[in-house]
This record gives sequence, structure tokens and C-alpha cells, in this order.
Amino acid sequence: MKHRIARRSATLALTTLAVAFISGGLHAQGSGADAAGSIPYQTYRLDNGLQVILSEDHSTPITAVDIWYHVGARNETKGRYGFAHLFEHMMFQGSAHVGKTEHLTRIEAVGGSVNGSTTEDRTNYFEIVPADRVNLALWMEADRMRSLAVNQANMENQQKTVSEELRQRINNQPYSSAFLLASYAATYHSMNCPGYAHPPSGSIEDVQAATLEDVKAFHSTYYQPDNATLTVVGDFDPKQVKGFIEQYFGGIPRAAAPPSTTCEVSYSPGFRMDTVEDSKANVPAVMWSYRVPPDSSPDHYPLALLAVLFGQGQSSRLYRSLVNDAGAALQASAGLDSRVGPGLLFGFALANQGVGADSLLGLVRDQVERLKTDPPTEAELRKARNTFESNYVEGRQRVLSKAETLEHYALFRPDLSEVNQDLSRFEAVTVDDLKRVIDRYLNPDNMTVVYDIPLDLGGGGPAAGDSAGPAKGGDR
Repeated sequence: MKHRIARRSATLALTTLAVAFISGGLHAQGSGADAAGSIPYQTYRLDNGLQVILSEDHSTPITAVDIWYHVGARNETKGRYGFAHLFEHMMFQGSAHVGKTEHLTRIEAVGGSVNGSTTEDRTNYFEIVPADRVNLALWMEADRMRSLAVNQANMENQQKTVSEELRQRINNQPYSSAFLLASYAATYHSMNCPGYAHPPSGSIEDVQAATLEDVKAFHSTYYQPDNATLTVVGDFDPKQVKGFIEQYFGGIPRAAAPPSTTCEVSYSPGFRMDTVEDSKANVPAVMWSYRVPPDSSPDHYPLALLAVLFGQGQSSRLYRSLVNDAGAALQASAGLDSRVGPGLLFGFALANQGVGADSLLGLVRDQVERLKTDPPTEAELRKARNTFESNYVEGRQRVLSKAETLEHYALFRPDLSEVNQDLSRFEAVTVDDLKRVIDRYLNPDNMTVVYDIPLDLGGGGPAAGDSAGPAKGGDR
């Protein structure tokens, strides 16, 4: 889950967090395939608006049931930050015919697994079950869509759970405040895009201040069949599964359409820099981001490959320059975080002992400028494409990853059929396409930088909100 941060030592925490974020973004961009990795599917809608996607895979006797509600951080308004995350937990508190936490125990009792996650654009819930128990997963998903127990006791219980999760897994982790600032508020400050200016994890204050009326209103607006996509992938009989879906979900009434969300996008709003003083960090770190178009943009394809060759893995330009050649960083990486609305080309660098944040940023900016003066070569593009396509096809081998890919295309793209058309678009990317997106998006007026400075170093770096960045290069 994007908002979930595992405990790590101070030195490794940023690497773990940022790699998870970057990997999640790269996977989330999805990828289609014309041959390798192609996913057969059929799709239809129930009368109540629920979109259904079915994909048979008889290679193993298991089935994934995956439901995406089209609600995430982007649908939250001021004072309601974290409501989608709260409902990620509330949805396991029982419904008319399923007791509290029974959703977990029933699935585990048949040898299955179950979980959920929240991002900027959606909340998902999934079960992986033996093929002969797909009816159980479908029935329980329908029961909580129809009759979730949204009451005072369950709300208060999950307010405490979510607040404690935020304190322990996010707020108490080194580098997390700077990371979230760079990923959300600082980057989206100049856009009329409030839903992307805060993380899906939400606000402890907003979650704790929520009333039952607030929570019920949010639930009735977004957790409805016509605001959801149900995907079933695996070993099943289509006729039988269609019957289950009609029986369990067909009678759930359609609701009013939820409010639409918009983003006014600017790719040259001005350079922004902020500094976070971090009592939990032991070496400085630099986070940086550039705003990029939505996942559905044609520029998505060259940007995805650019992210691979520039910042993915130890052979990338960024890692080789900052870690191997200069010895200035312990880790350096970059990646693409695609969204329904404007996304990010995001990067981070974790300083080596004795290296200052200004010096580290100078080296990052040198490498960004080098992309313009020494553009990617055909060989680099070919290697990036091979790496991307390998990960891309591998990500379609399991029933859940297939379900998530289908869900992604249903929400992020104008036509689900793109799920099996995209590979040729990545293969068609040229060096000139890379040069074009580099010139278009990797400019100083589109850059946001956040320094994370350990408190025991006495702060440092520019003050929050400075409008001018440091000079390139710098002493190490």
C-alpha cells in the first residue's frame, strides 16, 4: 500500500519508502501487451452500473476477486483528509450477514488471502481463493457493498486504529515527512488540484474529528455499484460466475453520481524548495519531483522509459553518477508515479556521510541537465525498453496482478482495450520522443525540492518556501 511504511533503520528507511513509492507508481502505470503478457477478458455492466471484468486463467486452481471503488485522496476535501483510508479499515468491520473481522477469518479458513489498499485515485479490496470458493468471496464483497455496518462503535474503533497506524508507520519514520511533502503538498501547491495535495494516509486530526454523519455521507456517496469495478481472474466457469454476480450484486441499488474532480495543470509554476528538520534521520536526503501529465497522456510512454534509464537500478545514470562515481550518495533513484490526473517524475538521494544537501542537489541537477546536453542514446533506450518490458510481462503472470492491471486500465484509461495495445506504443518510443519530454517537463520552473536535514546537524538548507534554488554543483 502506498501509504504504508515499514519500519527500517534510519539509513535504509528512505530507500525502502521511495523505492516502494516509485515501484508502485511504475506498476500502477500498467502496461498492455499485443502478444507477450496479453490478458484475455470480457466486460459488461449490471443494470445498477457495476462494471464487471472477467478473465479466465486455468493454469492454477485459484481465483482472484478484486473490486476497485473509484475513491481515494483526490476525492477528499479539506477537513476530510483520510476518509478513504478510514474506510479501507471500516470495510472489514462487518455487514448484514458477515460479522466483524469475519471477512478475514472466512477467507483464511478456506486457504485464501484478503487485503485492501488506498491510493490517490482508488481504494481496492481483494481475495485470492481456491477456485471452488469464488462464490464466498463474491458474496461477502456484495454483502458489504450493500449493508456495511457504519455505526458509532465501528467508527470510533477504526478512528483509533487509523490514527495509531499513522503515528507508528508514517509519522514516526525517518524521512517520511519530507517524502510526503515532496510527493504531495509541495508539488501540487500551485495547481487547483486539492485532492492530490495530501497523501492517501490522511490526517490524524481530520480522522479523529469525523462525526458519524460525516462518515455515513462519505460512504453513501462513493461506495456504490456505479462507482466500482469488479474483476474476477483465474480458474472459474464464466456462466457460473456471471450467475453469482447477478445474484449477489444485481439487487444493490444505483446511487447518485459522485462529485467530479478536476485538476488545473501547470508545468512551469516556478521552482519551489522546502526543508524538513528530522529528529529521526541520521544523514541528509534530497527529494525532488517534476509534474507530468496523467497516465492517459501520449507522453506517458516516453516518460516511463525515461524514468527507467535515468533512475531505475544500479546501472541508471543517476545511481552511477551519485553513488558510484561521486561517492556522494548511499542511494539514488527515480521513477514515474502515474495517476488519473497529473502525476510525478519523482526522485530521491540519500547522502553519504559528510555530504551536504546542497551538494547532493547540485549533482542531481547536473544529471538532469546532462539529459539535455548529452541525450539518451539508442543503446540506453533499448536497454530501458528491455528492462521495462521484462518487468511488464512478469507483472502479468499472477491472477491478482492481472486483475489489478485490468482494473487500472478500466479507471485510468478511456478504453479498457488499451490493456492489450500498449506494448507497441512503448516499442515505438524514439530518442527524439525522450528529448521532447525532457525539454517539456524537466525544466527548473517545474521542479520541487525538499531537503530532509537531521536535527543533530543543526538544520540547514534554504528556508521553507524559498523561491530560488541553490547553485549547481557545490563542495562535498
